[in-house]
Amino acid sequence: MSNNPALRLLLLLLLLITPAQQLLAHAVTSGDKGYIQEITGQHLIPFMYLGAKHMVTGYDHILFLFGVVFFLYRLKDIALYVSLFAIGHSVTMLLGVYFSIGINSYLIDAIIGLSVVYKSLDNLGAFKRWFGVQPDTRLATLAFGLCHGFGLSSKIIDYDIAPDGLVANLLAFNIGVELGQLLALCAILIAMGVWRKSTGFWQQAYQVNVVVMTLGFILFGYQMTGYFIS
Repeated sequence: MSNNPALRLLLLLLLLITPAQQLLAHAVTSGDKGYIQEITGQHLIPFMYLGAKHMVTGYDHILFLFGVVFFLYRLKDIALYVSLFAIGHSVTMLLGVYFSIGINSYLIDAIIGLSVVYKSLDNLGAFKRWFGVQPDTRLATLAFGLCHGFGLSSKIIDYDIAPDGLVANLLAFNIGVELGQLLALCAILIAMGVWRKSTGFWQQAYQVNVVVMTLGFILFGYQMTGYFIS
């Protein structure tokens, strides 16, 4: 296989979006769905596992997180942006489920697809060139984190978790999400660290961000198609 990271990433992302039903971001497997619907009371460890599994397999989260840390080199900057993202999706996930704030899952997932597009364009410097203004990336990361959290909550609401032990289970699920995010982040940072040492990084960085942006548009298109035909 080619040593070009852009080509490898393109092949990987094409695998992720085939078949089409896998594009339903934040989906829970049928087995997990049945488990969630049947249990009552506090089940902290299982919900932590489900949260971690959900994040690690949530490729829209991973794509956005990848874009966020793409040009971050200092650990304190990475910690700041990842924390803003985590705060955003934690708040709306917990409050959305607790207060049953339902948002159409197709629409919120379409917005999440656009968040991937936004971050890729930001990495490419498009907003500065087009409009002469650089958006506040910290505020944008927090705002899209809020959207990602509603993506999580919209799916959880659909599975009607028992009210007995709800708060504890939601907190455990969210802890699992954060643990899964840390695992994904470590893998991304290790890969980025190796890639950045290569001589072709800056040229390939443009290609990879174009690929990720394209995937964001594809995610958006599939979700909007699902919304109109559902």
